[in-house]
This record gives sequence, C-alpha cells and structure tokens, in this order.
Amino acid sequence: MAPNPSPPQRNFEHPASSHAKKKRNGPYPIQPITAFYVFFAAGMIAALYAPIQDCDETFNYWEPAHYLSHGYGLQTWEYSPDFAIRSWLYVGLHSIVGSVSEFYFIRYGLAFVCALCQTVLFKVISLTMNGRIGMFFLISTVICPGNFHASASFLPSSFAMYMCMLGAASFMNWRGGIKTAHGIFWFAAAGILGWPFASALCAPYLLEEFVLVLFSDKDAFIESIIRFFRGVIAGLIVLFFDFLINLFFYKKIAVVSWNIVKYNIFSSTGGPDLYGTEPWTFYFKNLALNFNIWFVLALLALPLFLLQKVISPSGQGFQSGLRTVVFVTPFYMWLAIFTAQPHKEERFMYPVYPFLTLNASISLHIVLAAVGSTDPSTIAGKIPARLKLLAVSAVMLLALDVSLARLYGIYSAYSAPLRIYSRLWQSSHGQTPVGREEDIVCFGKEWYRFPSSYFLPRDMHAKFIRSEFRGLLPGEFSEAKIGFGFWSGTWLPTSGLNDRNEEDPGKYVDIRACSFLVDTQYPLRTEPLPPNEPDYIADKDTWEVVQCKPFLDAANTHILARTLWVPELEIIPEKFRRKWGQHCLIQRKRV
Repeated sequence: MAPNPSPPQRNFEHPASSHAKKKRNGPYPIQPITAFYVFFAAGMIAALYAPIQDCDETFNYWEPAHYLSHGYGLQTWEYSPDFAIRSWLYVGLHSIVGSVSEFYFIRYGLAFVCALCQTVLFKVISLTMNGRIGMFFLISTVICPGNFHASASFLPSSFAMYMCMLGAASFMNWRGGIKTAHGIFWFAAAGILGWPFASALCAPYLLEEFVLVLFSDKDAFIESIIRFFRGVIAGLIVLFFDFLINLFFYKKIAVVSWNIVKYNIFSSTGGPDLYGTEPWTFYFKNLALNFNIWFVLALLALPLFLLQKVISPSGQGFQSGLRTVVFVTPFYMWLAIFTAQPHKEERFMYPVYPFLTLNASISLHIVLAAVGSTDPSTIAGKIPARLKLLAVSAVMLLALDVSLARLYGIYSAYSAPLRIYSRLWQSSHGQTPVGREEDIVCFGKEWYRFPSSYFLPRDMHAKFIRSEFRGLLPGEFSEAKIGFGFWSGTWLPTSGLNDRNEEDPGKYVDIRACSFLVDTQYPLRTEPLPPNEPDYIADKDTWEVVQCKPFLDAANTHILARTLWVPELEIIPEKFRRKWGQHCLIQRKRV
C-alpha cells in the first residue's frame, strides 16, 4: 500500500482542544541546521552571480534604497507622492543594510533571510508530513533556477515568498496547538510589506480551519474566533506601522497596499496592461524552464493524491485527506488566478515557488512509493528493483543537469551589466580608476540593463539619452535640502511622471554631457541601425572602451542555446552554438 503524505492519526481531534498533542521531535532526513547551510549556500551563489532580470528591481527598489542611503537616485512614477504605490518601509529596511556595505551585502542579507524561512518550512514539512517529502523539498528548492532568481532578489514578490513560507509553516504545524494567529500575521506581512496579492495564499488554510470548526464543539469554535482576531489585529499593527512610515516620507495619508490593488485592478488609465500582455501559456513555459520536471510533478500533485486514495486507501480518515488537499491547493489557486491576468511577469510567480516545490515533493513521494512496491500482483512489483532505481536516478540526474545548464546559461549570457563597472572603482594593471567625481554615465537603448547607482562611485550620476524607446523613463529624486525632516525628494512635487507610460522629453540629456556611455554591440546583425541607436562602440573618434564583457546575441542564437548553456565545442553544430555581442562601458575621449 502506498504511504500517504500526511501522518496517520487514529481519530479526529481538533488541535485547538485541550487534548492536542504537545510538540515533539520528529524524524528529519537531515538536521535543520544542515538544511540551513545548504539553503544559505544556494542563496549566496544567487547573491553573487544572479543577473538582475527585471528593470523594475533596479528602478523601483535599488534606486530608492540608494537615494535613502546616499542622497541621490532615480525615481519612478510609483514613488511620486501623487501616486504613492510603493512602500518606503520595505525599501528603508534594505537601505539600512545598504548604508553599511552596498549592493552585494544587501543581497547576502536577503539570501540569509530566505534560507532561514526555507529551513523553517523544511522543518515543518518533515515533521508534519514526511521526512522524505522534506528532503525532496530541499533538493528541488536548491537546484531549480527559480530559486536562483527569487532567493536574493530585491523585490516585494521575493519578500512575499519569504513571509508566505513562514505563514504556511505556521498553518501547517499543528504540533503544540493550532497557530492561526501566527499564520495570519506572516501572510499579512507578505501583503503589506511585500505584495498585497500574496495574502490571498492563506485562503486555503483559513478555509481548512473553518471546515474543521464545523465538526468541533463550542469551545473549539470560540478559540478559533479568538485566534483569528489575534491574527487580524497583528496584521493591522503591521499596516499601521507601514502607514506611519509612508506618512513620514510622502507627507500625505497613503495606504500603499490599497493603492497597489487599486492601480492593478481598478485603474482607469490602463493599469499594468500598458506594459505588455502575454498569452495564457506564458507561466507554463516559464515555470517549465525554471523548474523542468518539478513543475510537471507539481501539476500532478492533486491528481496523484486522489488516485492514490482511490487505488490504495489508507484508512486515515477525513482530516488527513483534507490536510493534504489544503497543502497542495495554494499552487493551483495562484497559477489559475495569474494565468487569467493579461499582464504577466516572471516575478509574479515568486510567492508560490515554495508551494510549487512542496507539490512536486508530494508527487515524487507518491510516485516513488508506488514504483517501490514489491507486491507481485502489481506491475511495479514485477519490475526488478535495480531497474527501477536506475530509471528514477536517470530522470533525477537529467533534471539536475538541465537545471545546472539553465543556471550557468543565464549567468554566462547576461551577467555583463554587473561586471563592466569595476574600472570605475579600482585600478587595473597599475592604472588609477577612470572617471572623476560627478561624471555622468549615460544610457540609451540599454537603459533597462542599468544595475543601479550602487555600481557608480564618487557621486557619478546615471542619465538617459534619446533612443527609440517611447515610454516613460525614470526621473531623479530631488536632492534639495528643504522642509522639516530628511529626504525631501520623497515628498516634493514631481514633474513629468505619469501612470500612463507616456514619454517625457525632460528625462533626456544631450549626449555631449556624457562622460561615459553604456552600449551593446552585436557584430552579426546586418540590419540598419535606428537613427537614435547608432553603434557608439565603433565610433573610435569620440569614444574609447573602458571595459567590455560578452553578452548573448539572443536574436541570432537558437532557442535551445538561449534557454540552456551549450558548450563551445567543435562537435556542436553551428546552428546550435551561442552567438555573442559585447556589453561595454565606453568613455568620451578627452581633447
């Protein structure tokens, strides 16, 4: 008989009752401290090598944090007091760390917090469900490219992922009594400080308690209501604190989480759809890239569990089956909701990544239990054990290889924007750092690849020159020192910022003001270049190269080589080899 993911219980007993079992140690596949080291190691690799995939991370979070810690930075319309749809509390927490040790230290901190949250969820999965499921959760989380992207990203959706892991662990862990108040608090923090929509992931857990209360006595019902209100009050305290911080910075009453919901759902100006829409298949393709076989297993979790219940019922009763259904539901719910939305971005899936790997782990546990059956009356029982082990090992190794090829492929193809600014900071081959204080570093067609002002030393400022892009570019926080309080740029009126993605000509500077320029050159492209995007690197009379790094020419590279790393070997057909350009920092020649 295939083992059930949930632990056996002899009879139904609401965990809130006075007879609930006390917390006790359970079997771990590895000790939680060891799991933490593994999670943290994976997070540190991401912190060191993961490219910034979304320009929103730069302009909506790194730049405001840089403004708080250094007094200058680029400002998007979301931070205009006219719109106020970004929380200064979330950014401020990161800027405190950034004041100490800049860009990578913030990423190290994010990796550390992420690893702590992952360890807590790993521990609860191992205790509540099964040690083998906990181990699969650890493996799938660590090796999948999705975690590489999300674990150390300075994004509210990543922060929401952290808090959702703590919230899910609280709801799942009934040892020592039910923890509804804790769960509501963590999901509230995910929504208020991170991304409001992430709070919806607690719905299946709240529904579970409601169903169980229907089968309980009056005392359990009252205790459930008390726990619920404690959680709501804790969430309101977080909301009030966030409100106070934003009141200080915006100098106006603003409930940021509500403003985000209002803009995304009730906007009359087009909302997020102005920034592009995608077909319903977008997330399926993206999750298949970032989780390969684990995504397929996640989709199969509920069907496999129900099939297991039909074919080999465990006799564990209603409560056990309900718990497993609740655990696998958040992933399906989130995927369905966001697949239905026209505007889609990879980061929108970050909060559900832990639930995806949990579903996949449950599926793999069920599959291995069925495959491992020794009952000669079943098909699996007639297959030699060594053959089954070989087949399972081959599939897992293939999944690992694909993940590693994806990870290294992303780093080698797109890490150049994080690596070309080192000559601004330190000497090379006995030379002194290039540039002077308050030099201007300009961006044209590569404006969205700018990694943040943390990469520009000595009060150098980033500016934009005209390109073929016709949307709204970021402005700059005012550096005026007026009024009561600090950081006047957070509340002073802004000009040229709008929520309609309409171009503002005032965001451009004349190229003659640029001391440095960032540009990308693709030698294999033969089509004529647009008038506002010439090949600046080739203009040797005006510019000299400071530093260049290889950058993938995606337009001329086969889709296989774009998605996975393909080695530069002679045996690889030319069609499948990666084609390269160069991403460069160039300096205006001095007369």
